[in-house]
Amino acid sequence: MNISNHKVAVVTGAGSGIGRAVALELLSAGYRVVLAGRRQEVLEQTRTAAGLDAVRALVIPTDVTKENEVKALFEQTQREYGRVDVLFNNAGKSGTAVPIDEFSTREWRDIVDVNLTGMFLCAQAAFHVMRHQSPQGGRIINNGSISATAPRPMSIAYTATKHAVTGLTKSISLDGRAYNIACGQIDIGNAGTDMTERMKKGILQANGEIMAEPIMDVAHVAQTVRTMADFPLETNVQFVTIMATKMPFVGRG
Repeated sequence: MNISNHKVAVVTGAGSGIGRAVALELLSAGYRVVLAGRRQEVLEQTRTAAGLDAVRALVIPTDVTKENEVKALFEQTQREYGRVDVLFNNAGKSGTAVPIDEFSTREWRDIVDVNLTGMFLCAQAAFHVMRHQSPQGGRIINNGSISATAPRPMSIAYTATKHAVTGLTKSISLDGRAYNIACGQIDIGNAGTDMTERMKKGILQANGEIMAEPIMDVAHVAQTVRTMADFPLETNVQFVTIMATKMPFVGRG
C-alpha cells in the first residue's frame, strides 16, 4: 500500500501554476488533498484535472489574507478528513516592476498581506491542528523562491517577503520540534507556469540587459514537494532549491 494513502494535505494557491501541479502530484500519490484558493472555478478545474483521483480532492475557496477564512479552511478540513498531515504553503503574488521610489505603499501592503501574513496565518492554523491532533505532528512546506536568496531588479516587495518567509520557516521549524511538526522550504527558480511565460521572451537582468531565460518543467517542482511530504516526520528537508539549470542565478549570471 502507498504510504501516502492515509495522509491529508492542504495546498494553498491550488487553482493554478505550482499549486495546481503539486496538488495533482499529491493526489496521484494517494493523498487526500484540500484545494484552497480565492477562485472556486479554477479550484474546480484543478479537481477535474485529477481524473479518477478527484474523489480524494476537496475544494474550499479561501482568501489566505483573511484570518476567519483560514480558520474555516482548517476547521472544515478536520471535519471532512479528521486531521492535517501536510500544508503546502504556496499562495503568493509578485508585484509591479518599477524602481522603489515609484512602488506604491498600497501595492506593498497587498503583497505583504498575501506573501507573508497569509503564509503566517496558514502556518499558524496548520500548526494548531497538528499540535493537538492524535497522532501528534505534521509537516509544513513553505514556498520561498530563489528570491529568498537573491533579488531580481525592481522586485522590492516580492523579494522582501520571500526573505521573510525564510525567517518564518526557521522559526516554525524550531517551535515545532516539541510537537513533532517539521517545517521546510522549497526555493524555486523558473518553473514553467503562466507566471514565467514572460521569461521566455526576455526579462530584465542585473546589468540592465533584457535576456530570455530557460524554464524547467513544473512537474519537477511537484515531484520535489511530494518527496519532502513523503518523508517520515523524523526527517526534514529544511531547505531545497530547484531551478532551471542554465538560468542566471548562481555566480554573476
